[in-house]
Amino acid sequence: MRRVVCPGSFDPVTNGHLDIISRASRLFDEVVVAVMINKTKVGLFTVEERIEMLEEVTKEYGNVKIDKWHGLLVDFCRESDIPVIVKGLRAVSDYEYELQMAQMNHRMAGVETMFMSTNPLYSYLSSSLMKEIVKFGGDVSGLIPDLVHERLSARLRGT
Repeated sequence: MRRVVCPGSFDPVTNGHLDIISRASRLFDEVVVAVMINKTKVGLFTVEERIEMLEEVTKEYGNVKIDKWHGLLVDFCRESDIPVIVKGLRAVSDYEYELQMAQMNHRMAGVETMFMSTNPLYSYLSSSLMKEIVKFGGDVSGLIPDLVHERLSARLRGT
């Protein structure tokens, strides 16, 4: 079975994330979306809320599972018997950072990293940008799933 992991904080998940997840689900037998826990950062949504939203917006893909992990991604890969990490790249600046991570992950555990270029429709999206726009009343319809939009609006604007 060909298994991969799509890691991230997903705070919240965007259509750019979903684009990478859906494309990976067509290429691999199983895609594990790993919500990475960084205890030094305070997220807008709890890890459990992020997992719940991811489960809802990926339910149409029969081969996508949602999990969480605190620690090194390569340890998650070893423990879960996953040999490949899939990462989306939006810009050259993403590549520079992700290449360094990919090389370290390979050195540490022999884990491969596969880069997917982001669909140009979503190349400018980030969770941080979505939060900022919604916070100030901007419209992010079509950039994040409707469910996420509703929860993000409720959390940031009380609507």
